[in-house]
Amino acid sequence: MNKPLSKYSNLTQRIITGLLGSALIIYGLIVSEWAYFAIFFIICFFSLREFYKLSAFDGLLPLKTVGMVTGMVVFCLSFFIERGNVDSKFYFIIFPLMALVYMIKLYKKGEHKPFTNIAFTFLGIFYIGVPISLLNHAVFVPTTAGWHSTIGGYNFEPILGILLILWATDTGAYFAGTFFGKHKLFERISPKKTWEGFVGGAALAGVIAFVFSLILRNNGLHYLSTIDWIVITIIIVVGGTFGDLVESLLKRSIEIKDSGTAIPGHGGFLDRFDGLFISAPFVVAYLEIFKDGL
Repeated sequence: MNKPLSKYSNLTQRIITGLLGSALIIYGLIVSEWAYFAIFFIICFFSLREFYKLSAFDGLLPLKTVGMVTGMVVFCLSFFIERGNVDSKFYFIIFPLMALVYMIKLYKKGEHKPFTNIAFTFLGIFYIGVPISLLNHAVFVPTTAGWHSTIGGYNFEPILGILLILWATDTGAYFAGTFFGKHKLFERISPKKTWEGFVGGAALAGVIAFVFSLILRNNGLHYLSTIDWIVITIIIVVGGTFGDLVESLLKRSIEIKDSGTAIPGHGGFLDRFDGLFISAPFVVAYLEIFKDGL
């Protein structure tokens, strides 16, 4: 995909891949829970792969295979448990998998700091695998909650809204920061991010959330109110910004510009979905605690 787009500017590549990727994801989320599963399986897999690859660039030796397998198992278990196909007791499979990390490292010779490598193995799971897995709690809701539902209680509205708000935050911040950015937001970590970009991202996210909530209400979907979407927007704007900064901190510590080249104009999967990793736990916590039925 990089070669056909390489003749275009970075901004043009960003717009083309953004529109095509967003359209494909939106269509998949609406079609079925299996398309949703495939989309986030791919996001989880390649994000974990990039994370462990970056760790290796910094001279670390995490257990890439064990970390990726465990992260993917967490996601798959969460999906099938929330869907009702698997009993929640199978979550206990995760803990032996994680314990294997210590056992395997005992047989790795010549490592200067084995526990640092163990820590980074776990970090990939908790930084990427767990937040993406938590999204399964948001998309499977009881059929009695008044939502449009399919088999297994899958509803695309929460995850679609979350992604639309996240994309609006990124887009608004990018263009507002490019054209109006003067005051640095967090110069020590990310010199290009500005307060003007933050405000622009928040403003566009607020508009998108409000319009999206009206569309849901006009279609008889009343589970999440406009107030709920405003709260979720605040969480995503703040959490997404911190997610971007955290990933910038990771790249800065390794002295690289992008986490990868898989998505032209955007970098890698970590670059594109970093905001989701930090904001998802807060959004799901809000839904679980304050909304009956989730």
